[in-house]
Amino acid sequence: MANAAGSKTILTCAVTGNLTTPEMTPHLPITPEEIANSALEAADAGAAIVHIHVRHPDTGAPSMELAHYRDVVDRIRARNEALVINLTTGPGGRFQPGADDPAKPGPRTNFLHPLKRVTHVEALSPDIATLDLNTMTFGREVVINTPDSVTIMAERLYASGALPEIELFDSGDIQLCADLLRAGTLRTPALASFVLGVKYGFPATPAAMAFAKSLLPEGVAWTGFGVGRMAFPMLAQSFLLGGHVRIGMEDTVYLSKGRLAPSNAELVAKARLIVEQLGGELATSAEARDMLGLAQPARRAAE
Repeated sequence: MANAAGSKTILTCAVTGNLTTPEMTPHLPITPEEIANSALEAADAGAAIVHIHVRHPDTGAPSMELAHYRDVVDRIRARNEALVINLTTGPGGRFQPGADDPAKPGPRTNFLHPLKRVTHVEALSPDIATLDLNTMTFGREVVINTPDSVTIMAERLYASGALPEIELFDSGDIQLCADLLRAGTLRTPALASFVLGVKYGFPATPAAMAFAKSLLPEGVAWTGFGVGRMAFPMLAQSFLLGGHVRIGMEDTVYLSKGRLAPSNAELVAKARLIVEQLGGELATSAEARDMLGLAQPARRAAE
């Protein structure tokens, strides 16, 4: 699974995310149809994997509704069976202490039982589903992912046939990953992502990414990515360090300084150009499936 020297590079497009808002860009995909179409366009531009969040079509606010996920997944699978679908399980981990009683949740809390965070994965059986290992300050709230909660979610992801994408925001998350691998909660070969540039986590620097890579256990393929203005610099750095790459409107809305990206496909096209100019080659979805040990569509349908 490792992106060894000379092997192809898997590009993931993170299509819409949770924190990017319609106020940041008029090009943000919001409805299930827009999210699915944007994912398919990104695939045509070179993405082998699409990472999916969903939104309420009327407001653009983040959604956790199964119907929204199902609509997106069905639209993608109807037109591109090979494309690797990666569904988020991140929503449901946020806690805001109440102003009067910090033990009670404030209005921005979306903290849920871990089983409720994987309901859509169990219903839709995506190829990959994210598994956040971070417990940290995140904006004005905290994100809480305890080892017990992560264990429950991991068991359900594996049972649904989804490969967990282990999201790592700081060095302690990598230590937790190592412990979960030793315990058998997580299995190798495995897939991880280093998230750089989120305040109070890994900074978006080459040194931080190299440090994160040095801590990663054997048998874990990885992607490194940055957010905001560091999205493309960290994409190049991940490739140079032997990792896979990610881009999309979850991570940045800008194609270059001061220029909004008109689409996810344009972000992917620029990412592809960077990888190719550095001497790399992007993997197709079918090749990514083989690299990650995922079933090809015909085999998946028969199982």
